[in-house]
Amino acid sequence: LVRVIQGKQSNYDTDLFTNTIYTVENITGKTYDFTDSKQAVAFRVIADHIRAICFTIADGQLPSNTGAGYVIRRILRRAVRYYYSYLDYKQPLLHQLVPVLAKQFEHVFPELMAQVEFVGRVVKEEEDAFLRTIGKGISLLDAIIRMAKGEKFDINKSDIVKEYVAGGGQGILGGDENGKVNTIIGEVCFTLFDRYGFPLDLTRLIANENDLLIDEEGFNAEMQRQKNRSRAASVVDTEDWITLNENNNSKFVGYDSLETKTNVVKYRKVKAKGKEGFQIVLSTTPFYAESGGQVGDKGLLVFGNEEIEVIDTKKENNLIIHFTEKLPQNLDGEVAAYVNKTKRTDISSNHSATHLLHAALRKVLGTHVAQKGSLVNDEHLRFDFSHFSKVTDEEVAKIEAIVNEKIRENVAVVIKEMNKDEAVNFGAMALFGEKYGDKVRVVIIDPTYSIELCGGTHVGNTGELGFFKIKHETAVAAGVRRIEAVSGKAAESHINNAFSEMSSVRGLFSNPKELLKTIENSVAENRELKKKIESLEAKQLAVIQKELAAKVETINGSSFIGAILDVSSADGLKKLANDLIASAQMVVLAANVGGKASVAIAIAETLVNDKGLEATKIIKEHITPIIKGGGGGSKTLATAGGQDVGNLDKVIEKVKSLL
Repeated sequence: LVRVIQGKQSNYDTDLFTNTIYTVENITGKTYDFTDSKQAVAFRVIADHIRAICFTIADGQLPSNTGAGYVIRRILRRAVRYYYSYLDYKQPLLHQLVPVLAKQFEHVFPELMAQVEFVGRVVKEEEDAFLRTIGKGISLLDAIIRMAKGEKFDINKSDIVKEYVAGGGQGILGGDENGKVNTIIGEVCFTLFDRYGFPLDLTRLIANENDLLIDEEGFNAEMQRQKNRSRAASVVDTEDWITLNENNNSKFVGYDSLETKTNVVKYRKVKAKGKEGFQIVLSTTPFYAESGGQVGDKGLLVFGNEEIEVIDTKKENNLIIHFTEKLPQNLDGEVAAYVNKTKRTDISSNHSATHLLHAALRKVLGTHVAQKGSLVNDEHLRFDFSHFSKVTDEEVAKIEAIVNEKIRENVAVVIKEMNKDEAVNFGAMALFGEKYGDKVRVVIIDPTYSIELCGGTHVGNTGELGFFKIKHETAVAAGVRRIEAVSGKAAESHINNAFSEMSSVRGLFSNPKELLKTIENSVAENRELKKKIESLEAKQLAVIQKELAAKVETINGSSFIGAILDVSSADGLKKLANDLIASAQMVVLAANVGGKASVAIAIAETLVNDKGLEATKIIKEHITPIIKGGGGGSKTLATAGGQDVGNLDKVIEKVKSLL
């Protein structure tokens, strides 16, 4: 419709896209010529894809490896490939378009402008991640394309090509029924996906552009093999259900009561990692099944005089399943089910604290903050949320202050059931991508502060939390931060441990009046002492270098220095070996550094070229087995460290024998 109104031949010539295209021209220095050339197509792909990427991230869906998040990642990587290959732009570009798009749609899609910095940060991190690997993937595909066209090239110049190419294309390209080489084998497609981040549709696109096919069946087989390997590591052998009661319902009464009289509906035996266990379904249960980040309840099932411990509770096909390590002698008759009250109370405390934290984060950091995952158990809470940068110490302090203020206000935690539309209109926050039924449970902690859809268990009043403390704040993914915190007794314990640790630190410094100043002085003094030690070590190494330079041996026409030294650092040993290469073609030095073996090998370029001796190969193939350790480096300089300091003389002799 816009195209008709504006008299254009293409959607991309309308003002919905032209502003973005002009911006790409300015950034890349390339010109959009309205043709069907690959360069022009790249402009259109970028202008189209950036819209899908930005609007979806602003709606709450972050790029990821699964589900809707993977669709966004695929779209983004496809756009990166187009500007990388056809606009010759090798650095992040898409994130530069986010403010342009946000401004254009400011009055149509205000959510993007409100989160412009956050969306830009997420897009840039995704671009950076793919750009780190795209070059190698493109190199492999270019080599395949050249092979398919019969062009000659030196496969030894590319490690990734050497890995797959054997005899001018064998092992990397397959043929059709006529014997024509035109299909990229599935193993290579999978490597491009698994190692270099190329979604299959991107490999297909590049292949099609060059009249090649891809072996999708082979790719799927490789993917399945990987899944099978993962599945084998966590395989659970489950026997059939044994039904005692035809009632297939599993009614949950745990919101209102932590104990009930019930009976067993069915049970089965399971085996995982060689350990045997059982799963029991009750007709009525007070046990909360793991859901929404909250862990499952633990407790007891009492069959007459026999107690069976419930070690976990999960949900499967709407059935609440109780995990036990054994079965009672008699499963018939009435069962008394008791939830561990202490653990449930602590879990509920941390779950209510999560809601208070979420609301405080949005107040301090901004309304772009959205929940991206959580874990709530009796020991602590973990909350993942969308945010573009580290939460500062000042922001953490503000967040804690807001939560603790709400705790002191002793706000009633009100829980209501209503239909979903009514709940959303009421202001309840729903999680993007979560599935909700027609009837939802709304948790209200002050209608002006926190209203969320939640099926978890909560305290009656915020005062029951006692105290809230953030322990850690870290990054977990592009644009996603994580906070770990405690409430109630766990928060009290955390504070007590911190004070105990501080008391111990004071004791180490003889209980000074100004502890911080004392520590700062001690650190400064330590820094000065380190400088003096380094200066003395440098002088010592200079003396040792002069002595060793005078002891050069000639072995089979090559100059050699080998010695076991008394030095205090592996770095000093490495520097000395590197400096001595001016005096000999091969240097091997060994030392006992802090009770561990340390070895440094330096080899002149002439020796590497003439005799094929490489320092890193010598370290890995000959030295690490002797000293029982590991190491690496370059062709001319490599180091190793190990546990066995008793064989340092063998190290010298072994390297010497290679000449």
